[in-house]
Amino acid sequence: MNYQFLLETFFVALSGVPIALLVTVVALVIALPLGFLLALTRINKIPVIHHLTKIYVSFVRGTPIIIQIFIIYSSIPLMLKIIFEKYHIAYDIYKINPIWYAFIVFAFSSTAILIEVFRSALSTIEKGQLEAAHSVGLSTFQAYTRIIIPQALVVALPNICTATVNLIKATSLGYAMSLPEITLKAKVAANVGYNYVEAYLDIFIVYLILCSTVEYLFKRYEKYLSKYKMANV
Repeated sequence: MNYQFLLETFFVALSGVPIALLVTVVALVIALPLGFLLALTRINKIPVIHHLTKIYVSFVRGTPIIIQIFIIYSSIPLMLKIIFEKYHIAYDIYKINPIWYAFIVFAFSSTAILIEVFRSALSTIEKGQLEAAHSVGLSTFQAYTRIIIPQALVVALPNICTATVNLIKATSLGYAMSLPEITLKAKVAANVGYNYVEAYLDIFIVYLILCSTVEYLFKRYEKYLSKYKMANV
């Protein structure tokens, strides 16, 4: 065990944390509202959209994320190339920063997971609350923002936490898109002296710290929401 390399590469792996967090945050910013809206289409059984959403969720949940990465990372450049050539756009699509593909891939995957999270959370809210809100003059939008969403969020938060932690861990597959995140940086450093055991140990430690911190923050927020809920009972 090369302890000096272990220590040095720990900081190399740590330098990839901002990229992992950026991909996570952007993916969640896209997936949270989209997942909630698509969950409503499933609950209300909106024609066509309901069935398409169901197929989309089944596809994502039934395939490994690494396969989704390869499909999206390979197909998007080909589609863009066809479009650019058709409209005579002089741009080299292979110069596109891989982080943009990472945003698409992980938002695509996270949205499907959050659809089910929100669907199960919204199913716990009594339908009579929406009717009661309408009876006192609130619009559907006001009823959701003031009554239904706050209650559903308390129920959904543990699952949102799990989805976020899984998303952070999934960013380790960004190396397949040449994304300079934690895993790729540590593996590149290990290539020189073949110190892969130390590199993987560093990756393990960095992700453990990162995911444990995120779980702690979610638990604090969940505790805060629980107090808020009890104060309004």
